[in-house]
Amino acid sequence: MPDLFEIMETCRSMRRLKPDPVPDALIAKILQAGTCAPNGGNFQRWRFLVIRDPEIKKAVQVLYKRAFDETIGPRYLASEPPPGVSKERYLRQHEAVAYLTDHFHEAPVWIVACQEDGANPGRAAGASVYPAVQNMILAARALGLGTTLTTRHLLYEKEAEAALGLPRGVHSYAILPIGYPMGKFGPTRRAPLEQIVYQDRWGQPYAGA
Repeated sequence: MPDLFEIMETCRSMRRLKPDPVPDALIAKILQAGTCAPNGGNFQRWRFLVIRDPEIKKAVQVLYKRAFDETIGPRYLASEPPPGVSKERYLRQHEAVAYLTDHFHEAPVWIVACQEDGANPGRAAGASVYPAVQNMILAARALGLGTTLTTRHLLYEKEAEAALGLPRGVHSYAILPIGYPMGKFGPTRRAPLEQIVYQDRWGQPYAGA
């Protein structure tokens, strides 16, 4: 198994997934990694919904595709490539996003990261669930499974959460579609530190870059 830094440096978003079954034991390892993450006050208001039911996934995929057709797809095509990514590679990423859109419901397993409402729901609420999501992404990579963090269903939040059967007071923060990847893990491409890290004052270059 690769070490932690290799896992992080090669943890690409895997949007093309095989339909092959994923053993429950591996999903349990991923979920356990999620529960190791820090969270506000250690109240552990996170809840994780494992979805294998194809009918539930199909119902959410309809909303997922609508969001792509109406918002995400046009935005991709109109945007400039992000830092560290060529236009050609960005268009390939768009193709992968389009593939996931059409095959979202075919991923063998979804983990829906949810959280119960606390006393002060708001901007900081995600701080108690997204570290768990990242732990699960890294755990999946370590186990040779592909996934990507997606929140697109939240463009139709009420409809998606109804399709997922979430009770009142519980909200979804991300869906992780999990399966064996069709492609290979490889280095992530990001902007160099000197472009994104400042020291002491905004815009002042970071001395350690």
